[in-house]
Amino acid sequence: MQNDEWKARIEKERQDKDAFLAEHDQSPLSPQDRARFRGLDYFPLDPDYAFELQFHEHEEKRIVTMPSMNGGEQDYLTWGEFRFAVGGRECTLQAYKSVPYEAALFVLFRDATCGKETYGAGRYLDLLPQRDRTQDGKWTLDFNRAYSPSCAYSEDYACPMVPRENWLEVPITAGERYPFRQR
Repeated sequence: MQNDEWKARIEKERQDKDAFLAEHDQSPLSPQDRARFRGLDYFPLDPDYAFELQFHEHEEKRIVTMPSMNGGEQDYLTWGEFRFAVGGRECTLQAYKSVPYEAALFVLFRDATCGKETYGAGRYLDLLPQRDRTQDGKWTLDFNRAYSPSCAYSEDYACPMVPRENWLEVPITAGERYPFRQR
């Protein structure tokens, strides 16, 4: 799975995000932060943090109300889970949908890097079927794509907080680091 094409695709996604944050009208960065922005900081690309996994869909979907950073709440459906190992430790992450007919899966997580090397409230992954489904029906859970939510950059955003069930005890040293470089 990991090759030069994979690396180039992720590096391009990172460049596109930097350009969005630096230049786009809908960037969560303030005008002052945009002027100082020199790009996001990432852990080095690591194929060991890209997993092709069976998705274990829950028979009964339950509604989880997640508090948001601004004191509000957002409801999500717990759709299923991913099971994998990091550093020899078994991990499970729940995947969510905001509505049942949505094709994408939303995975939020906290890990041992939170508040030290990464955003303290956690990071997110968006899994898109056209990009992240394999031909044999598995999903690619690639932590190299893990990103900090918009509320890491601005208090104007209401981002859902990571539910306790998605707190990992292991460090995930892949994806975005905390939150960006300034010069």
